[in-house]
Amino acid sequence: MSRARQPPLVTGISPNEGISWTKVTIRGENLGTGPADLLGLTICGHNCLLTAEWMSASKIVCRVGQAKNDKGDIIVTTKSGGKGTSTVSFKLLKPEKIGILDQSAVWVDEMNYYDMRTDRNKGIPPLSLRPANPLGIEIDKGRFPQKDLESLFPGMSADFTSENFSAAWYLIENHSTTSFDQLKTAVVNLKKQANKKNEGSLAYVKGGLSTFFEAQDALSAIHQKLEADGTEKVEGSMTQKLENVLNRASNTADTLFQEVLGRKDKADSTRNALNVLQRFKFLFNLPLNIERNIQKGDYDVVINDYEKAKSLFGKTEVQVFKKYYAEVETRIEALRELLLDKLLETPSTLHDQKRYIRYLSDLHAPGDPAWQCIGAQHQWILQLMHNCKESYVKEQKGSNALLHSPMLDLDSDVRPSPIGHLSQTASLKRGSSFQSGRDDAWRYKAPQQVVFVEKLTKLVVSQLPNFWKLWISYVNGSLFSETAEKSGQMERSKKNARQRQNDFKKMIQEVMHSLVKLIRGALLPFSLREGELRQYGGWEMKSELSGQWLTHVIQTVRLSSESLTALEIPNDMLQIIQDLILDLRVRCIMVTLQHTAEDIKRLAEKEDWVVDNEGLTSLPSQFEQCIIHSLQSLKTVLDCKPGEASVFQQQKTQEDVCQLSIGIMQGFIDCLEQLSTKPDGDIDTSHLSVDVSSPDLFGSIHEESSLSSEQRLLIALSNCRYLERHTFLNIAEHFEKHGFQGVDKITQVSMESLKELDQRLFEMYIEFKADPIVGSLEPGIYAGYFDWKDCLVPTGVRNYLKEALVNIIAVHAEVFTISKDLVPRVMSRVVEAVSEELSRLMQCVSSFSKNGALQAKLEICALRDTVAIYLTPESKSSFKQALEALPQLSSGTDRKLLEELLNKFKSSMHLQLTCFQASSSAMMKT
Repeated sequence: MSRARQPPLVTGISPNEGISWTKVTIRGENLGTGPADLLGLTICGHNCLLTAEWMSASKIVCRVGQAKNDKGDIIVTTKSGGKGTSTVSFKLLKPEKIGILDQSAVWVDEMNYYDMRTDRNKGIPPLSLRPANPLGIEIDKGRFPQKDLESLFPGMSADFTSENFSAAWYLIENHSTTSFDQLKTAVVNLKKQANKKNEGSLAYVKGGLSTFFEAQDALSAIHQKLEADGTEKVEGSMTQKLENVLNRASNTADTLFQEVLGRKDKADSTRNALNVLQRFKFLFNLPLNIERNIQKGDYDVVINDYEKAKSLFGKTEVQVFKKYYAEVETRIEALRELLLDKLLETPSTLHDQKRYIRYLSDLHAPGDPAWQCIGAQHQWILQLMHNCKESYVKEQKGSNALLHSPMLDLDSDVRPSPIGHLSQTASLKRGSSFQSGRDDAWRYKAPQQVVFVEKLTKLVVSQLPNFWKLWISYVNGSLFSETAEKSGQMERSKKNARQRQNDFKKMIQEVMHSLVKLIRGALLPFSLREGELRQYGGWEMKSELSGQWLTHVIQTVRLSSESLTALEIPNDMLQIIQDLILDLRVRCIMVTLQHTAEDIKRLAEKEDWVVDNEGLTSLPSQFEQCIIHSLQSLKTVLDCKPGEASVFQQQKTQEDVCQLSIGIMQGFIDCLEQLSTKPDGDIDTSHLSVDVSSPDLFGSIHEESSLSSEQRLLIALSNCRYLERHTFLNIAEHFEKHGFQGVDKITQVSMESLKELDQRLFEMYIEFKADPIVGSLEPGIYAGYFDWKDCLVPTGVRNYLKEALVNIIAVHAEVFTISKDLVPRVMSRVVEAVSEELSRLMQCVSSFSKNGALQAKLEICALRDTVAIYLTPESKSSFKQALEALPQLSSGTDRKLLEELLNKFKSSMHLQLTCFQASSSAMMKT
């Protein structure tokens, strides 16, 4: 069964050589999953597991123990990977002996020393006082491996002060290349040193012989007296004499050596004082070094020195050390205050903030510097936001004159009217820069509120990420250490963060609320309460922003929201921004539709009365393009980004948009009615022209310099017909495409209003055209005192009917010139009016003579047959009633005469009646 992990592999050790108890760092791969997974660690064969500190799967720190081998591998054993291997080795060095007078960079254990004043050895053999070169010849270190020498002399040592001293080992190690003559010289030197010592001891004895003999004589005399006089009597004399001898000896010694010993004690005191100064110069120089390093900004050096001094002298009882350590603490306290001031200083980078927090943490500063920094950043961001608002409000109030100049009149110039863009076919693209294609004066043309929102969102997006990252670092403890070496600080930091999580959430919410309310105060002041308006408003709202500027603001706020979402800020904190975006979108739609309605009302001023071959002017197309352009400008507003709700989710918004849309349609209908009913003098037709493709190039419209009211009615009727069949349906499709609600209601109401206008205009035209024709029938019939009871044999159709037909033909020509599609509708109504009047006149005749009946039937049949293609059930019924009012023709001669006269009429007026001979199917289909 294979292990879950690979065996440990040691690839590096630092340092790679040293004496026992050297701290080393081991690096490699698969060094365990944790402290509990580490089972063994050996260096040069010595188990170092007790001092091992597992840092990560690639790093272990430990101390080298008392190993037997001078060089060996580093072997790591783990529970998950087993026993490992090593690609590097460690060399164990022998510690050097440091003499009493030798200089050393480390502290030397002084428990064993030699007291020169008492000539007593404490713990070390007297040979330790011998010179470093006992042979007195030049030392020549050999190149014999230490390991080989240890194997040749087991249990021995080359140190001549050691109890297990081996002379052979010493000679091999220090004089392996020394000549025999030099060795003989060394023997002579050793003998001289031995003789000199013996001579010194003998001279000492010779100098004290008199005292020795005197003491010997005294002892002999005491012995004799003891035998002669008895023990008790002599005992006191002997004791007294011995005391006198000893006193004289002591006094003599003190007299001889008092000065020497005094100088020796003074020298030792001086030497000890110098040693103390040298040994503890780190502490004595530390206050000055701290000042210098603070001035250079080397805070890391100051902190390391302070930690070292604290560990060495933090609990000292030595007064001089306590005095200097107190001075160090004074400097450190000043440094804490300096670092705290720098930490709370704004503006500041996230890197500097983390650095200062770590410094204060390492210096054990009171309180919680990290939280203080977070609070200071929060207040600074809020202050920046309000200062931004105040500066732009002040600038707006100070530049009112400029804002009303033609260049900066945004509502008239900068806001593009949809009508002015009818020739453009490119629609607005999603996410396109609002400033693209503009000149460098864009910001001078932009309203102050728009520039303010851009500046405000940019400020928040630039400052809030560092604020949020600072909090995240505070939560996970990375402010204090990137590793687990300071787990205590990290745990305290995490505990504090958990306790202050709600406080930080309130900070973020306060920033979000300030951002949203500042934007509302600039763009949606009606959405704020009176108290909030005083704090977050202050703008002069002389005119509301156009839909285009609101679209740009929405895009700006959306980008800001996306940037804040990328920081992984909880959605509940950013919901207030989504609510703002929704309100801005709704407001943008309302404003755009309102401006569109205003533009639609001004379409009447742009009517050029140029009629194409379908009887239409450019007005319906302008109307449709105006709405399409407005809807296209709202595309990015209507589209829902991730996390956004539909603008039509609220019922009130649906109703308001529906009413505005209906108002737009009704506005255009009113525009049509205004154009068609305006007095002749109020309409400029100097630029009137007709499409050359029109079939009737010789219509009266070309001969007149202005349009008559009847012609305007016809053009309006033609436009209404096109609107009903095409334009309104297309607009409804665009409304549905852009997600508008209640499109059926918009279409229905608009169609009903359009049909009502169409019917009113049609009745007006019929009244204009049919009434004169109808009114001329009765006078024409009875012209010349004509009497149906007494009349001559008919010879043809009388002139009144021909005149009526010519008038009907004139109407046909006028309608056909404008729109041939309107001809059947108009002609049918005119024929109905004429036939109804003719039927009424026939029914009013009390009696007809034979010739009168024939004349009446001739004229009725002539009119009926001429306008046959425009007959409707109503007109047919009228002609039928008129014929029924006449006496029936009984003789075939009368019927034949009637037929001949009808043919004669049709033949004589063939050219005039051509307009009534078009294809019935083609005319009635339309």
